[in-house]
Formats: sequence, C-alpha cells, structure tokens
Amino acid sequence: MKTNLKRILLSIGIISLTISSLYASGKKPVQYNEDGDIIKTGWNLGPLPVVAFDNDRGFQYGALLNLYNFDDGSTYPNPKSAWYFEASAYTKGTSKVIVNYDNREIFDGVRLFAGASYSNEKALDFYGMNGYQTLYDAEALHILTQDEKLLNKMEGGKYPMGFYRHARNLLKAKAELQGHITENFYWEAGYNLNWSTIKAFTPDNYTVLEGNLYDLYQAWGIISPDQANGGLISALRLGLMYDTRDREKNPSKGIWAEAHVSAAPSFLGTSHPFTHVGATMRQYLPIIDKKLTFAYRAVYQGFFGKDVPWYALPVYTVMGSADADWDGLGGYRTVRGLSLNRVQGLQTFYYNTELRWRFVDFKFANQNIALALSTFCDGATVLQGYDLSNRTALTNPGAAVLYEQFIDTTKADALHMAAGGGFRFIMNENFIIALELARCFDKRDGGNAFYINTGFLF
Repeated sequence: MKTNLKRILLSIGIISLTISSLYASGKKPVQYNEDGDIIKTGWNLGPLPVVAFDNDRGFQYGALLNLYNFDDGSTYPNPKSAWYFEASAYTKGTSKVIVNYDNREIFDGVRLFAGASYSNEKALDFYGMNGYQTLYDAEALHILTQDEKLLNKMEGGKYPMGFYRHARNLLKAKAELQGHITENFYWEAGYNLNWSTIKAFTPDNYTVLEGNLYDLYQAWGIISPDQANGGLISALRLGLMYDTRDREKNPSKGIWAEAHVSAAPSFLGTSHPFTHVGATMRQYLPIIDKKLTFAYRAVYQGFFGKDVPWYALPVYTVMGSADADWDGLGGYRTVRGLSLNRVQGLQTFYYNTELRWRFVDFKFANQNIALALSTFCDGATVLQGYDLSNRTALTNPGAAVLYEQFIDTTKADALHMAAGGGFRFIMNENFIIALELARCFDKRDGGNAFYINTGFLF
C-alpha cells in the first residue's frame, strides 16, 4: 500500500512538472526575483489525473486542469488570472464537477471570483445537531455485508455505518467582486446560490435496519416536513477583508482577516429565509524567515432567523476565493480528523493551529519546487445549538424511546479536538500536493483520518 502510494505521488509530481514545462512560456529568458525564484510568465497549463484520498469520502479519481496566467510576471507568485476545472468521483459514493475562475483585474482595481459546482453524494455523513448532544460513537459501528446472518439486524448492539448517512444532490454557484478601500483593506460583495435535494441513504450492496438518524430527526419533528428534502438558498453577501499576506497560496507572513453578512430573503427565491454572519482571523507568524512559520485560523459563523433551515448549517461560507462554499465542520477543509459534518449548530466556532517547516527549495525542469512538513491541532464547538426538542413525543411514543437514547440536551457541547501532521510538495507557490494524518482526541468524533489533497487549509 505504501509503495503504491509513493508511486502514485511520484507520478503526479513528474506529470505536473513535465506538462508545466511544456506549456510555460519557455522562449523568454529566465528571470529571477529577489528570493532567487524563477519568475513565471505567460500561461502555465497543468492538466493532471485526480488521485487523492479523503477519510470521509474514500479514494478520489478523475481529472483536473489548472490554468495560470502570470502575464508579464509582475504579480508572481500570484497569477493575474486562473481557471480550475475538475471532474471526479470517490469510492464512497460522491461524484462532482467544479469550475472556478479568478481574475485580479476584471475591472480597474476590482477582482472577480466566480465558481460553480455540482455534487451527487449517495452517502453523506449526518451526525445530527449540536455536537455531543447527539449520540455518535465511532467504535460502536459496523458495516453490514451481504452475509445472511448480518442482514436486517443489529449485531452486539452496534448500529450499521449507514445509520449516520443520507443522500444529497447539491448545486452551488457564486460570483463575488472585491476592491480596494486602502492598500490592504478591501470591500467584498457578491451573490451565492445553493440548491439541494436530500433523501434517506439507500445502500447499494447491503440492507440496513429500517430508519436512520436522518429519519429519526424527522420522526422527532426536529427536521420539519417542508425542510426534510432540502431547498434553495439564494443570498447576497457583503464583507470586509484585511490582507497583508506575502503570497496567497503559500503565505509565510501576514494577516488575512475578514467578516461578512449574508442575507437569504424569500424575494430572491430562498425556500426558508435566514441571515448568516461569519468572521475569520488568519495570521502567519514567521519564526525563521520563509522557512518556519506558525499559522493559525479562528472562525465564527452564526445563523439567525425565525426558522433557519437545517440543511444550511453544514455549509461553511467562503469569501475572497473562487471556491464554492465548503461542507461543514469536520474533514480536510475545516477541522482535520473530525468526521465530516460532525459539528453543526446555529452558532459555531472552530480553530486551526499549525507549525509549517519548509525544509528544502530547489529548481527542477524550470520550475520552483519546495518540500514542507507540518504539525497541527484543530478544534471546534457549538456555541448556540439548534432546537432539538422532541415535538412528536405524544403522537409517536415509539420514536420517543429512541429520542432518549440518542439526544441529551442537559449539557452544552464541549470542544471537539484532533491533532496530526502533514507533508507538502509545492510547485511555483501555487500547485500544492498535501498528505495529512490526524487523530481525534475523543472517539465520539472519529478515529484516525488520512487525507491526500491539494493546497494548504488556509
């Protein structure tokens, strides 16, 4: 397994270097910046196979294309514009298509971020609301097989893996503009659309017990019938950003902070109106200049409204990026180690702390290459929970028995934490292959988690 993984990563690196060398503007004389890096100019084209692994979704396979336009090289290592295309699938039942575009000068002094994606998730994680107030124990699960002895029954009091799954189709699109107020202070404005259709998990290869946590949340009235199958979120966003990073994709110093408000009113087509507030603080503290950096991120998000839809809670909103909004707390993009969507609530907080060591830099095939190691600790908690009242206790006494087993609102949520380390291959400060391993501190959040992906978390 380890040998095959090394071969895969080596192949990806060689393919990336070869294609980038072929398509980069190599006819011009090579120029170097003050750090000794080759200044990239013109278009850099990087078509690659997608070979990755996500602990929550399984092995990922497909194809992607990175297009970077460095123009005359005056903005290197940040491209003047960039395209990203991806079509891929995971072995645990997710497939997706992504198109992102970033133009630093769409208008004079105004930057454009635009992105769209569609995902079909047949077995998306659902662990309920309010963190530890909903029962989940990673050690109390087993996967039912086609073995006749295991079909349609529990074994040793354990619940099948499919009990904590549901299915979702999700279309996401966004367009945002960003402009200068002062040198490092920016305004942001944009539009965001999320359209989801949700249903119960239907396994392909085995039969599970009747019902699952998603169905139980409906039986208890926590998820109302008019929200159970998803809906449309159509929102306008306004925000402010402060950015002093030395480079965007792989910063070694500076601050990147932002705050925004999203309004999703019914007159824009939103199925269940609400308001969202988000604030993020990121800082990169150089210990050894451009070699050793301590970085941290602290994120708050809150949902406000009379009837905030449950399907909005897992969405972590992103501004200042062409990426469409990410899935909720837990997993590679938010809190490494925690199971995907493990922490959901009306108001949440999470953090990442990371020590990054860039231990070698070299030139190869006319490309700037660097290798880096990192160690990290991440955490999250629910500040204000979703209403978990059992609204059907009198009309559905059978479900009420299960409610007492799975829901405990007598204690507030606690801090969910995980720690681990990682390795990164960095090319031209923009294309980054990442390997990370994390472990949860509490078995109620998961166990070991391994990821092969791209980029830094923040």
